[in-house]
Amino acid sequence: MRVIGLDVSRSFAEVAYLENGLVQAGGRVTLLHPELEHFAQRLGPDDHVVLEATGNTAAIVAALKSHAGRVVVANPLKVRLIAEARIKTDKIDAAILAQLYASGFLPEVWTPDDATLALRRQVARRTQIVRQRTRLKNEIHAVLAAHLIAPCPASDLFGKKGRSWLADQPLPLDERIGVEQRLRTLDLLAHDAKQIEEMLARSALAQPQVARLMTITGINVMIALSLVAAIGDISRFSSPEKLVSYLGLNPSVYQSGLQPAKHGRISKRGRSHARGMLVEGAWAVAQTPGPLRAFFLRIKDRRGEQIAAVACARKLAVIAWHVLTRDENFVWERPALVAHKRRQLELQAGMPAKRGGHKGLGADYNLKAIRDQERAVAEQAEKVYQKLFSRWRQAKPKDAQPCFWPPKRNQDKVRGAP
Repeated sequence: MRVIGLDVSRSFAEVAYLENGLVQAGGRVTLLHPELEHFAQRLGPDDHVVLEATGNTAAIVAALKSHAGRVVVANPLKVRLIAEARIKTDKIDAAILAQLYASGFLPEVWTPDDATLALRRQVARRTQIVRQRTRLKNEIHAVLAAHLIAPCPASDLFGKKGRSWLADQPLPLDERIGVEQRLRTLDLLAHDAKQIEEMLARSALAQPQVARLMTITGINVMIALSLVAAIGDISRFSSPEKLVSYLGLNPSVYQSGLQPAKHGRISKRGRSHARGMLVEGAWAVAQTPGPLRAFFLRIKDRRGEQIAAVACARKLAVIAWHVLTRDENFVWERPALVAHKRRQLELQAGMPAKRGGHKGLGADYNLKAIRDQERAVAEQAEKVYQKLFSRWRQAKPKDAQPCFWPPKRNQDKVRGAP
């Protein structure tokens, strides 16, 4: 077996060959399709290629995997922790990647399939459009505040009534031109967002995992798609704790010597977009009756609402793992609400509307009696959770003894006493 290390930059990759324990420099490969294809044709089934995860990794892997025996993507953060060096060059980095792989110490990264990669790109584009629209709206609000103009009486400043009100406000000519330019950009971004959301809706209807995740309280179609794009194959996570760690929602831990372990803030390592979407779902859970809201309120009373939101996001990740692994709906799902969300997804995907007769369970959610019935069941579940926790918190174990660390028999020796 020959191991080939690639230190990838934006325009080229430095190559290092490791064979029979000897490392040799292989020069540079320009990261363009013709040059990369010429390099790939020189590879064989006994060649294993190693490179770090970067922005152009997916294209490089796609070009090399059909020629090489195996293409491995390394976690750049963990590689730096293992092989940090004072003398750092592209040649040294390529050689280190090859040596770590040959010795079995290379921290690998899962390579998603083409469908998952496409879904990740679509979700990322939608997120970028949402951020641009938010920035433009904030700039318009800032213009109004700078000229001491009262808030818009309409509920939506950027709706039909809000724009009519905005056109009548006394703004300087340059500010007026700037606001109109921002509004035109907003309309263009809204059109782009509608196209991407229609594509995402069609993709969601074709994936049963999205339907399962949408049964969880607080998770809508965009949160579900973000999780599916980040997770990929759920079987690669052997436990919910593995998924929580992958999303960066696990607490950081520090322990040295005889000192007890100290737990800090969450690690924030892994898929940041999926983690942010779960936190967004946690805030929705805080407003929705059910056991999850009882959990949020319990943490909020002790640690504050910010920590409660993160803890609830972690809880959502654990529930998502169980739902996807068991291929079952969330036990506290609200059937009419879930059907309503799915029907909205179908309409967003361009499916025709149903007219006349019974429109299905999704339309039943518009009936107040059905909404109140489902809400009453959720509120009852929330009360049961609160009652159960209050009993558990008041109960004390029999013959409870104080816990010492280090153990009492060793305290004198630890403190240095004779």
